[in-house]
Amino acid sequence: MKRIVPIILIVLLVSIACSLTAPLSPPTTDQPQAGIPTLTQAQVQADLPLTEDDVPRVTLEEAKAALENGEAVIVDVRSAEFYSQEHIAGAISIPLAEIDPTPVNIPLDKNIWIITYCT
Repeated sequence: MKRIVPIILIVLLVSIACSLTAPLSPPTTDQPQAGIPTLTQAQVQADLPLTEDDVPRVTLEEAKAALENGEAVIVDVRSAEFYSQEHIAGAISIPLAEIDPTPVNIPLDKNIWIITYCT
């Protein structure tokens, strides 16, 4: 019994000491890369539609003409499995789950339409 009390005290003191130490913060990687223009979170959110009704719509003819003229890229946001079964000619596959909702560090050409589809 006399040995148990000092062991319990040592464990208790070590536990208290460990709980008082502050964790180290991980290094930040939020620094923009040199030479790449970036957008702030507020700028990205200001450009996003607020509701589904606010999302611009294009007709099939408009989408086809824009793609043929190099004014648009077609993005299939379905799963890779569905894309492999069938997709619009020239479309690229980026499943919706993989799209960053706030692409602040991706330089995008504001003159190119990004047309997404999911059916």
